[in-house]
Amino acid sequence: MLYELGCSTQLLEPATTVNHLRAALEEPIGDPALRDGILFLLSQSLAHSDRLSEAAEVVGEAARTATDSRTRLRMQAEQFMWDAFRADEPDSPSRSRRLTRLADRLTGRDLTERYIIGLRAWDATLRGEHTATVLRHAGRALEGGLPWVDESRGFEVPVLVALTYLFADRPERVEELFATGIADFERHGWRGAQLSFGYLLLGYVRYRRGRLAEAEELARDGLRLAERVGRGTPVQWYSTAVLIEILLARGRTEEATALAAGYAFQEPFPAAVTFPDAQAVHGELLLARGRYKEAAAELAAVGRRLDPRGMRNPAWCPWQLHLALAQAHDAPERAGRTALDAVTRARQFGAPSAIGHSLRIAAEVIGGERGLALLAEAVTQLENSPAAHQLACALVAHGSALRREGSHDRAAEAAVNSWCDEAHIAARKT
Repeated sequence: MLYELGCSTQLLEPATTVNHLRAALEEPIGDPALRDGILFLLSQSLAHSDRLSEAAEVVGEAARTATDSRTRLRMQAEQFMWDAFRADEPDSPSRSRRLTRLADRLTGRDLTERYIIGLRAWDATLRGEHTATVLRHAGRALEGGLPWVDESRGFEVPVLVALTYLFADRPERVEELFATGIADFERHGWRGAQLSFGYLLLGYVRYRRGRLAEAEELARDGLRLAERVGRGTPVQWYSTAVLIEILLARGRTEEATALAAGYAFQEPFPAAVTFPDAQAVHGELLLARGRYKEAAAELAAVGRRLDPRGMRNPAWCPWQLHLALAQAHDAPERAGRTALDAVTRARQFGAPSAIGHSLRIAAEVIGGERGLALLAEAVTQLENSPAAHQLACALVAHGSALRREGSHDRAAEAAVNSWCDEAHIAARKT
Protein backbone atom coordinates (compact mmCIF):
# COMPACT_ATOMS: atom_id res chain seq x y z
CA MET A 1 0.00 0.00 0.00
CA LEU A 2 2.83 2.40 0.83
CA TYR A 3 4.49 1.57 -2.51
CA GLU A 4 1.26 2.22 -4.42
CA LEU A 5 0.83 5.49 -2.51
CA GLY A 6 4.35 6.45 -3.57
CA CYS A 7 3.54 5.64 -7.19
CA SER A 8 0.52 7.95 -7.04
CA THR A 9 2.53 10.96 -5.83
CA GLN A 10 5.74 10.42 -7.78
CA LEU A 11 4.86 12.46 -10.87
CA LEU A 12 4.19 15.73 -9.04
CA GLU A 13 5.57 15.30 -5.51
CA PRO A 14 8.86 13.35 -5.63
CA ALA A 15 9.89 14.52 -2.14
CA THR A 16 6.64 13.17 -0.65
CA THR A 17 7.16 9.93 -2.54
CA VAL A 18 10.54 9.48 -0.82
CA ASN A 19 8.83 9.48 2.58
CA HIS A 20 6.26 6.86 1.52
CA LEU A 21 8.93 4.57 0.08
CA ARG A 22 11.28 4.90 3.04
CA ALA A 23 8.36 3.81 5.22
CA ALA A 24 7.61 0.90 2.88
CA LEU A 25 11.18 -0.40 3.20
CA GLU A 26 10.81 -0.51 6.98
CA GLU A 27 8.08 -3.14 6.58
CA PRO A 28 8.85 -6.86 6.17
CA ILE A 29 8.87 -7.58 2.42
CA GLY A 30 8.76 -11.18 1.24
CA ASP A 31 8.51 -10.44 -2.48
CA PRO A 32 11.94 -9.60 -4.04
CA ALA A 33 10.28 -8.00 -7.06
CA LEU A 34 8.34 -5.63 -4.81
CA ARG A 35 11.49 -4.65 -2.93
CA ASP A 36 13.31 -4.02 -6.22
CA GLY A 37 10.42 -1.86 -7.42
CA ILE A 38 10.46 0.17 -4.21
CA LEU A 39 14.23 0.69 -4.42
CA PHE A 40 14.06 1.72 -8.04
CA LEU A 41 11.24 4.23 -7.47
CA LEU A 42 13.00 5.56 -4.38
CA SER A 43 16.19 6.24 -6.34
CA GLN A 44 14.21 8.00 -9.06
CA SER A 45 12.29 10.15 -6.56
CA LEU A 46 15.48 11.11 -4.75
CA ALA A 47 17.06 12.12 -8.05
CA HIS A 48 14.05 14.24 -9.02
CA SER A 49 14.34 15.95 -5.63
CA ASP A 50 17.97 16.95 -6.44
CA ARG A 51 19.40 14.29 -4.11
CA LEU A 52 21.55 12.53 -6.69
CA SER A 53 24.16 11.08 -4.35
CA GLU A 54 21.45 9.42 -2.26
CA ALA A 55 19.80 8.06 -5.40
CA ALA A 56 23.08 6.50 -6.53
CA GLU A 57 23.73 5.04 -3.08
CA VAL A 58 20.31 3.35 -2.96
CA VAL A 59 20.77 1.42 -6.20
CA GLY A 60 24.50 0.90 -5.57
CA GLU A 61 23.76 -0.90 -2.32
CA ALA A 62 20.98 -2.90 -4.03
CA ALA A 63 23.46 -3.98 -6.73
CA ARG A 64 26.01 -5.10 -4.13
CA THR A 65 23.49 -7.19 -2.20
CA ALA A 66 21.53 -8.63 -5.14
CA THR A 67 21.56 -12.42 -5.44
CA ASP A 68 20.11 -12.51 -8.97
CA SER A 69 22.49 -11.57 -11.81
CA ARG A 70 19.85 -9.76 -13.87
CA THR A 71 18.70 -7.75 -10.85
CA ARG A 72 22.32 -6.83 -10.16
CA LEU A 73 22.78 -5.69 -13.76
CA ARG A 74 19.66 -3.56 -13.63
CA MET A 75 20.69 -1.87 -10.39
CA GLN A 76 24.16 -1.28 -11.87
CA ALA A 77 22.50 0.42 -14.83
CA GLU A 78 20.57 2.72 -12.50
CA GLN A 79 23.72 3.52 -10.53
CA PHE A 80 25.61 4.35 -13.73
CA MET A 81 22.83 6.75 -14.68
CA TRP A 82 22.53 8.61 -11.37
CA ASP A 83 26.30 8.80 -10.98
CA ALA A 84 26.53 10.37 -14.43
CA PHE A 85 24.00 13.02 -13.36
CA ARG A 86 25.83 13.81 -10.10
CA ALA A 87 27.67 17.10 -10.13
CA ASP A 88 29.74 15.84 -7.19
CA GLU A 89 30.63 12.42 -8.60
CA PRO A 90 34.04 11.58 -7.07
CA ASP A 91 35.60 9.62 -9.96
CA SER A 92 33.88 10.09 -13.31
CA PRO A 93 36.74 8.70 -15.46
CA SER A 94 36.66 5.42 -13.52
CA ARG A 95 32.91 5.15 -13.95
CA SER A 96 33.28 5.84 -17.69
CA ARG A 97 35.86 3.06 -18.01
CA ARG A 98 33.64 0.56 -16.16
CA LEU A 99 30.65 1.55 -18.26
CA THR A 100 32.63 1.17 -21.48
CA ARG A 101 33.88 -2.31 -20.56
CA LEU A 102 30.40 -3.47 -19.59
CA ALA A 103 28.45 -1.91 -22.48
CA ASP A 104 30.86 -3.04 -25.18
CA ARG A 105 30.32 -6.69 -24.33
CA LEU A 106 26.51 -6.53 -24.08
CA THR A 107 24.33 -7.49 -27.04
CA GLY A 108 21.17 -5.54 -26.16
CA ARG A 109 19.10 -8.67 -25.62
CA ASP A 110 16.78 -7.01 -23.09
CA LEU A 111 15.81 -3.54 -21.90
CA THR A 112 18.41 -3.46 -19.12
CA GLU A 113 21.23 -4.12 -21.58
CA ARG A 114 19.89 -1.52 -23.99
CA TYR A 115 19.76 1.03 -21.16
CA ILE A 116 23.42 0.41 -20.39
CA ILE A 117 24.34 0.72 -24.06
CA GLY A 118 22.33 3.96 -24.21
CA LEU A 119 24.27 5.31 -21.23
CA ARG A 120 27.46 4.40 -23.08
CA ALA A 121 26.31 6.52 -26.03
CA TRP A 122 25.61 9.48 -23.75
CA ASP A 123 28.92 9.10 -21.91
CA ALA A 124 30.72 9.09 -25.27
CA THR A 125 28.91 12.33 -26.14
CA LEU A 126 29.97 14.07 -22.94
CA ARG A 127 33.57 12.95 -23.32
CA GLY A 128 33.69 14.04 -26.95
CA GLU A 129 34.33 10.69 -28.60
CA HIS A 130 33.78 10.83 -32.33
CA THR A 131 30.21 11.08 -33.57
CA ALA A 132 30.60 7.75 -35.38
CA THR A 133 31.13 6.03 -32.02
CA VAL A 134 28.27 7.92 -30.40
CA LEU A 135 25.80 7.09 -33.17
CA ARG A 136 26.86 3.43 -33.28
CA HIS A 137 26.03 2.95 -29.61
CA ALA A 138 22.84 5.01 -29.85
CA GLY A 139 21.67 2.81 -32.71
CA ARG A 140 22.47 -0.33 -30.69
CA ALA A 141 20.45 1.01 -27.76
CA LEU A 142 17.40 1.67 -29.94
CA GLU A 143 17.42 -1.75 -31.60
CA GLY A 144 14.67 -3.80 -30.00
CA GLY A 145 12.98 -0.74 -28.50
CA LEU A 146 13.68 1.83 -25.82
CA PRO A 147 10.28 3.01 -24.50
CA TRP A 148 9.87 6.40 -22.85
CA VAL A 149 6.90 5.20 -20.80
CA ASP A 150 7.53 2.15 -18.63
CA GLU A 151 6.21 2.13 -15.07
CA SER A 152 9.09 -0.05 -13.92
CA ARG A 153 11.76 2.22 -15.43
CA GLY A 154 12.62 5.86 -15.83
CA PHE A 155 12.44 8.02 -18.92
CA GLU A 156 15.95 9.43 -18.53
CA VAL A 157 17.93 6.99 -20.68
CA PRO A 158 15.59 7.19 -23.71
CA VAL A 159 15.84 11.00 -23.49
CA LEU A 160 19.65 10.87 -23.29
CA VAL A 161 19.84 8.55 -26.29
CA ALA A 162 17.62 10.94 -28.26
CA LEU A 163 19.86 13.87 -27.34
CA THR A 164 22.96 12.08 -28.62
CA TYR A 165 21.48 12.54 -32.08
CA LEU A 166 21.05 16.27 -31.42
CA PHE A 167 24.69 16.89 -30.56
CA ALA A 168 25.80 14.65 -33.43
CA ASP A 169 23.85 16.83 -35.92
CA ARG A 170 21.00 14.39 -36.63
CA PRO A 171 18.04 16.66 -35.82
CA GLU A 172 15.41 14.74 -37.80
CA ARG A 173 16.04 11.63 -35.72
CA VAL A 174 15.91 13.45 -32.40
CA GLU A 175 12.68 15.24 -33.40
CA GLU A 176 11.16 11.89 -34.31
CA LEU A 177 12.14 10.35 -30.97
CA PHE A 178 10.89 13.31 -28.95
CA ALA A 179 7.56 13.41 -30.81
CA THR A 180 6.98 9.74 -30.01
CA GLY A 181 8.05 10.13 -26.37
CA ILE A 182 5.94 13.22 -25.66
CA ALA A 183 2.91 11.56 -27.27
CA ASP A 184 3.41 8.56 -24.97
CA PHE A 185 3.67 10.81 -21.89
CA GLU A 186 0.42 12.57 -22.78
CA ARG A 187 -1.38 9.33 -23.65
CA HIS A 188 -0.51 7.84 -20.25
CA GLY A 189 -1.34 11.03 -18.34
CA TRP A 190 2.26 11.66 -17.28
CA ARG A 191 1.96 15.44 -16.96
CA GLY A 192 4.55 16.10 -14.26
CA ALA A 193 8.33 16.17 -14.51
CA GLN A 194 8.37 13.77 -17.47
CA LEU A 195 6.23 15.92 -19.76
CA SER A 196 8.00 19.07 -18.57
CA PHE A 197 11.35 17.57 -19.55
CA GLY A 198 9.89 16.50 -22.89
CA TYR A 199 8.67 19.99 -23.80
CA LEU A 200 11.66 21.95 -22.57
CA LEU A 201 14.23 19.64 -24.15
CA LEU A 202 12.32 19.67 -27.42
CA GLY A 203 12.54 23.45 -27.11
CA TYR A 204 16.29 23.04 -26.67
CA VAL A 205 16.39 20.94 -29.84
CA ARG A 206 14.60 23.72 -31.74
CA TYR A 207 16.98 26.30 -30.24
CA ARG A 208 19.98 24.32 -31.46
CA ARG A 209 18.41 24.24 -34.93
CA GLY A 210 17.90 28.02 -34.93
CA ARG A 211 14.09 27.93 -34.68
CA LEU A 212 14.08 30.35 -31.78
CA ALA A 213 10.41 31.38 -31.62
CA GLU A 214 9.25 27.76 -31.51
CA ALA A 215 11.98 26.99 -28.99
CA GLU A 216 10.81 29.74 -26.65
CA GLU A 217 7.20 28.60 -26.77
CA LEU A 218 8.13 25.00 -25.91
CA ALA A 219 10.53 26.07 -23.15
CA ARG A 220 7.83 28.21 -21.55
CA ASP A 221 5.43 25.24 -21.67
CA GLY A 222 8.08 23.14 -19.96
CA LEU A 223 8.68 25.79 -17.30
CA ARG A 224 4.96 26.03 -16.53
CA LEU A 225 4.81 22.28 -15.95
CA ALA A 226 8.00 22.40 -13.89
CA GLU A 227 6.31 24.89 -11.54
CA ARG A 228 3.91 22.12 -10.54
CA VAL A 229 6.79 19.85 -9.53
CA GLY A 230 8.40 22.48 -7.32
CA ARG A 231 11.06 25.18 -7.05
CA GLY A 232 14.66 24.03 -6.77
CA THR A 233 14.03 20.68 -8.48
CA PRO A 234 16.23 19.58 -11.40
CA VAL A 235 13.42 20.06 -13.92
CA GLN A 236 13.03 23.70 -12.83
CA TRP A 237 16.80 24.31 -13.24
CA TYR A 238 16.70 22.72 -16.70
CA SER A 239 13.70 24.80 -17.74
CA THR A 240 15.19 28.08 -16.57
CA ALA A 241 18.57 27.38 -18.18
CA VAL A 242 17.05 26.50 -21.55
CA LEU A 243 14.78 29.56 -21.58
CA ILE A 244 17.64 31.91 -20.59
CA GLU A 245 19.77 30.60 -23.48
CA ILE A 246 16.91 31.12 -25.92
CA LEU A 247 16.24 34.66 -24.70
CA LEU A 248 19.93 35.53 -25.00
CA ALA A 249 20.00 34.18 -28.55
CA ARG A 250 17.03 36.43 -29.33
CA GLY A 251 18.83 39.48 -27.91
CA ARG A 252 16.53 39.86 -24.90
CA THR A 253 19.18 40.16 -22.20
CA GLU A 254 17.07 42.20 -19.76
CA GLU A 255 14.28 39.63 -19.91
CA ALA A 256 16.76 36.80 -19.35
CA THR A 257 18.20 38.68 -16.37
CA ALA A 258 14.75 39.13 -14.85
CA LEU A 259 13.97 35.45 -15.37
CA ALA A 260 17.20 34.44 -13.65
CA ALA A 261 16.44 36.72 -10.70
CA GLY A 262 12.89 35.40 -10.40
CA TYR A 263 14.08 31.80 -10.15
CA ALA A 264 17.22 32.42 -8.07
CA PHE A 265 19.31 31.17 -10.99
CA GLN A 266 22.68 31.54 -9.29
CA GLU A 267 24.88 29.78 -6.74
CA PRO A 268 24.40 27.31 -5.20
CA PHE A 269 23.83 25.40 -8.44
CA PRO A 270 21.95 22.07 -8.43
CA ALA A 271 23.42 18.73 -7.42
CA ALA A 272 22.35 17.38 -10.81
CA VAL A 273 24.32 17.79 -14.03
CA THR A 274 22.04 19.77 -16.33
CA PHE A 275 22.13 20.44 -20.01
CA PRO A 276 22.66 23.12 -20.81
CA ASP A 277 24.96 23.36 -17.80
CA ALA A 278 23.38 25.78 -15.30
CA GLN A 279 26.62 27.42 -14.18
CA ALA A 280 27.78 27.84 -17.78
CA VAL A 281 24.47 29.50 -18.69
CA HIS A 282 24.87 31.83 -15.70
CA GLY A 283 28.33 32.74 -17.00
CA GLU A 284 26.89 33.36 -20.46
CA LEU A 285 24.29 35.67 -18.92
CA LEU A 286 26.99 37.64 -17.10
CA LEU A 287 28.89 37.92 -20.39
CA ALA A 288 25.79 39.24 -22.19
CA ARG A 289 25.41 41.87 -19.45
CA GLY A 290 28.99 43.08 -19.97
CA ARG A 291 30.26 41.79 -16.62
CA TYR A 292 33.35 40.28 -18.19
CA LYS A 293 35.51 39.58 -15.14
CA GLU A 294 32.65 37.89 -13.29
CA ALA A 295 31.75 35.91 -16.41
CA ALA A 296 35.35 34.76 -16.88
CA ALA A 297 35.56 33.62 -13.25
CA GLU A 298 32.26 31.73 -13.48
CA LEU A 299 33.12 30.04 -16.78
CA ALA A 300 36.62 29.11 -15.64
CA ALA A 301 35.00 27.43 -12.64
CA VAL A 302 32.86 25.39 -15.06
CA GLY A 303 36.02 24.16 -16.76
CA ARG A 304 37.62 23.21 -13.46
CA ARG A 305 34.53 21.17 -12.65
CA LEU A 306 33.96 19.46 -16.00
CA ASP A 307 37.47 18.82 -17.37
CA PRO A 308 38.60 16.49 -14.54
CA ARG A 309 35.42 14.48 -15.12
CA GLY A 310 36.35 14.01 -18.79
CA MET A 311 33.38 16.10 -19.98
CA ARG A 312 35.24 17.90 -22.74
CA ASN A 313 32.77 18.19 -25.60
CA PRO A 314 32.03 21.82 -26.65
CA ALA A 315 29.01 20.58 -28.58
CA TRP A 316 27.41 19.77 -25.23
CA CYS A 317 28.82 22.60 -23.09
CA PRO A 318 30.59 25.44 -24.95
CA TRP A 319 31.94 27.05 -21.77
CA GLN A 320 35.33 27.64 -23.40
CA LEU A 321 33.77 29.71 -26.17
CA HIS A 322 32.03 32.06 -23.76
CA LEU A 323 35.16 32.17 -21.61
CA ALA A 324 37.22 33.21 -24.64
CA LEU A 325 34.81 36.08 -25.32
CA ALA A 326 35.05 37.19 -21.68
CA GLN A 327 38.87 36.93 -21.69
CA ALA A 328 39.19 38.88 -24.94
CA HIS A 329 38.57 42.16 -23.12
CA ASP A 330 41.59 41.84 -20.82
CA ALA A 331 43.71 38.95 -22.12
CA PRO A 332 43.28 38.56 -25.91
CA GLU A 333 46.15 36.09 -26.32
CA ARG A 334 44.76 33.83 -23.61
CA ALA A 335 41.33 34.16 -25.23
CA GLY A 336 42.75 32.92 -28.53
CA ARG A 337 44.34 29.89 -26.87
CA THR A 338 41.08 29.08 -25.06
CA ALA A 339 39.05 29.28 -28.26
CA LEU A 340 41.52 27.24 -30.32
CA ASP A 341 41.49 24.50 -27.69
CA ALA A 342 37.71 24.38 -28.09
CA VAL A 343 38.21 24.07 -31.87
CA THR A 344 40.51 21.08 -31.31
CA ARG A 345 37.96 19.41 -29.06
CA ALA A 346 35.16 20.08 -31.53
CA ARG A 347 37.15 18.55 -34.38
CA GLN A 348 37.72 15.43 -32.26
CA PHE A 349 33.96 15.10 -31.82
CA GLY A 350 33.37 15.73 -35.51
CA ALA A 351 29.98 17.49 -35.56
CA PRO A 352 30.02 20.36 -38.10
CA SER A 353 27.81 22.57 -35.89
CA ALA A 354 30.28 22.36 -32.99
CA ILE A 355 33.29 22.88 -35.27
CA GLY A 356 31.70 25.86 -36.99
CA HIS A 357 30.62 27.51 -33.74
CA SER A 358 34.10 27.09 -32.25
CA LEU A 359 35.75 28.46 -35.38
CA ARG A 360 33.51 31.52 -35.36
CA ILE A 361 34.35 32.41 -31.76
CA ALA A 362 38.05 31.74 -32.36
CA ALA A 363 37.94 34.08 -35.35
CA GLU A 364 36.23 36.77 -33.29
CA VAL A 365 38.86 36.79 -30.55
CA ILE A 366 41.88 36.34 -32.86
CA GLY A 367 40.93 38.73 -35.67
CA GLY A 368 43.08 39.76 -38.64
CA GLU A 369 43.81 37.58 -41.63
CA ARG A 370 43.88 34.43 -39.54
CA GLY A 371 40.47 35.28 -38.14
CA LEU A 372 39.13 35.79 -41.66
CA ALA A 373 40.35 32.34 -42.68
CA LEU A 374 38.75 30.82 -39.59
CA LEU A 375 35.44 32.53 -40.40
CA ALA A 376 35.48 31.21 -43.95
CA GLU A 377 35.92 27.68 -42.62
CA ALA A 378 33.24 28.29 -39.98
CA VAL A 379 30.74 29.17 -42.72
CA THR A 380 31.66 26.03 -44.69
CA GLN A 381 31.23 23.82 -41.63
CA LEU A 382 27.91 25.38 -40.60
CA GLU A 383 26.52 25.13 -44.12
CA ASN A 384 26.83 21.36 -43.62
CA SER A 385 25.06 21.43 -40.25
CA PRO A 386 21.49 21.94 -39.04
CA ALA A 387 22.52 24.96 -36.91
CA ALA A 388 20.78 27.67 -38.95
CA HIS A 389 21.13 30.43 -36.36
CA GLN A 390 24.85 29.74 -35.94
CA LEU A 391 25.24 29.81 -39.72
CA ALA A 392 23.54 33.21 -39.91
CA CYS A 393 25.85 34.53 -37.15
CA ALA A 394 28.90 33.22 -39.00
CA LEU A 395 27.80 34.78 -42.29
CA VAL A 396 27.27 38.16 -40.64
CA ALA A 397 30.65 37.94 -38.91
CA HIS A 398 32.32 36.90 -42.16
CA GLY A 399 30.74 39.77 -44.07
CA SER A 400 31.78 42.28 -41.40
CA ALA A 401 35.34 40.96 -41.42
CA LEU A 402 35.53 41.17 -45.21
CA ARG A 403 34.32 44.77 -45.12
CA ARG A 404 36.97 45.68 -42.56
CA GLU A 405 39.58 44.11 -44.85
CA GLY A 406 38.30 46.18 -47.80
CA SER A 407 36.59 43.32 -49.71
CA HIS A 408 33.27 45.12 -50.10
CA ASP A 409 31.86 42.95 -52.91
CA ARG A 410 32.51 39.73 -50.99
CA ALA A 411 31.11 41.36 -47.85
CA ALA A 412 27.89 42.24 -49.67
CA GLU A 413 27.60 38.67 -50.96
CA ALA A 414 27.99 37.30 -47.42
CA ALA A 415 25.33 39.72 -46.14
CA VAL A 416 22.89 38.59 -48.85
CA ASN A 417 23.60 34.96 -47.99
CA SER A 418 22.91 35.72 -44.33
CA TRP A 419 19.62 37.44 -45.17
CA CYS A 420 18.60 34.51 -47.39
CA ASP A 421 19.44 32.06 -44.64
CA GLU A 422 17.24 33.90 -42.11
CA ALA A 423 14.47 34.16 -44.71
CA HIS A 424 14.72 30.42 -45.28
CA ILE A 425 14.30 29.83 -41.54
CA ALA A 426 11.23 32.07 -41.47
CA ALA A 427 9.74 30.31 -44.51
CA ARG A 428 10.21 26.90 -42.92
CA LYS A 429 8.50 28.10 -39.73
CA THR A 430 5.57 29.45 -41.76
